[in-house]
Amino acid sequence: MNSTKCIAALFDFDGVVVDTETQYSVFWNEQGRKYHPEIPEFGRMIKGQTLTQIYDKYFAGMEDVQNDITENLNNFEQNMLFDYIPGVETFMKELRANGVKIAIVTSSNEQKMSHAYKAHPELKNNVDQILTAEMFTHSKPDPECFLLGAKIFDTVPRNCVVFEDSFHGLEAGNRAGMTVIGLATTNPEEQIRDKANAVIQDFNGFSFEKMKHIMR
Repeated sequence: MNSTKCIAALFDFDGVVVDTETQYSVFWNEQGRKYHPEIPEFGRMIKGQTLTQIYDKYFAGMEDVQNDITENLNNFEQNMLFDYIPGVETFMKELRANGVKIAIVTSSNEQKMSHAYKAHPELKNNVDQILTAEMFTHSKPDPECFLLGAKIFDTVPRNCVVFEDSFHGLEAGNRAGMTVIGLATTNPEEQIRDKANAVIQDFNGFSFEKMKHIMR
């Protein structure tokens, strides 16, 4: 680590801070069955991508379909449950107490996050920054979003720890040159073990000292 720079913890949102990925899988698998029946497990295929990226890749030139999905997604998100991943609030408070900068780095857009803020008004006060899809040119697995997090905190990649659950997010963290801790909330531990420096089931029992021990 660079002792002259701060330590930063960069959290993905869905499947890392809140337990929403299973809900999204239901929604996107339904869209896959409707519009791309040739792609099995469509919901798993698009995890970690922004809505714009999904549209550009799978629904290009299909404006009516895009509008229909957007409307249905907005309605779906208004009724989503945003339950915290166990232990994450306590862990974030411990990080804060130890001078660690905290950012949520998500592929979600501001409209989606507005629903999360209604469910958790305290969320913005629990972190230092929230970086959303509107702030990135490239989506995960491109490392741009995590490198932006390091830049905002005026720190270096080797001082950053990425918490991710999706394959695209894990790859982005590795490509950014950061320590990557996988959450086995969306994919089984055995499928992400080789893509992370460590894997945890949730944040219960996880601590600042354990994080520092894992850091490169």
